[in-house]
Amino acid sequence: MQHLLNFKSWTPQQITKIIDIAIDAKNNPKKWRNTLDGKTLCMIFQKTSTRTRVSFEVAMTQLGGHAIFLDWRATNFAIADIQDETRYLSRNVDVIMARLMKHADMKAMAEAATVPTINGCDDKYHPCQALADLMTIKEKKGKLAGVKLVYVGVHNNVCNSLIEACTKTGMRITTVTPIKHPPAHDPELIEDAKKTGLYETTLDVKKALKEADIVYTDTWVDMELFTDPKFKEEKEKRIKQMMPYQINAQLLKGSSALVMHDMPIHRGYEISPEIINAPNSIIFDQAENRLHSEKAILLTLLNKI
Repeated sequence: MQHLLNFKSWTPQQITKIIDIAIDAKNNPKKWRNTLDGKTLCMIFQKTSTRTRVSFEVAMTQLGGHAIFLDWRATNFAIADIQDETRYLSRNVDVIMARLMKHADMKAMAEAATVPTINGCDDKYHPCQALADLMTIKEKKGKLAGVKLVYVGVHNNVCNSLIEACTKTGMRITTVTPIKHPPAHDPELIEDAKKTGLYETTLDVKKALKEADIVYTDTWVDMELFTDPKFKEEKEKRIKQMMPYQINAQLLKGSSALVMHDMPIHRGYEISPEIINAPNSIIFDQAENRLHSEKAILLTLLNKI
């Protein structure tokens, strides 16, 4: 039984295989119809969601399976031991996808589960997003190896998963991250990435963007903190510090790089409105591909390929 919590135990071959299956599932939907007939996915949401909820539920429907949505606050997960509740769920469903606040809880859930468990996002990693991102890059560029991605923003969960996925598939990744979100701290991941020779970090954003094939950004403030009054002071501090790194026409002048953002977008903060809809923006292709990569994840973990 295999889980998808991050990419630490995943080989380059396993990652590229999922990406290729995702592209095939997108181009040949009839081939995969009813593949998961009789299978049930339980989706648990402690964090809010648009893309993760929609993509996983639609993926199960199109593959012939069924998805159950559980709001954390409306379940006994909120008051009971996470491993006890997970053990119960495992006796009813075939696969669990959880979108949780803390990676420690994600690990505890996977340890207790007797079915495959998928990390739909936590404070440390977002592997589902990274797989959709690399799928999109392979569609647009025809390859992954040698493609240079520059991530500009706060070093967070998305950044971690991109570093892992890119370095394992032969992509070059440069991070421009003046701020590091403390919960995402993972020195082991960074050390492993450095050893590949495919990862570097800098604060010289102009230099980093000169040879970029892809420029990628993300929110400067985690979604659950963006409207939190207790985070107001830190939010204002981050905005002031990060504004010189906004992805806008001036920053991208002379660049032909494709632009990516995992959404939700905070217009006028990490990215300017005109860049979102610019000809080189592939943001909505990237968002659509969550559906197809989610299919590939489910098919892989349920041994249907």
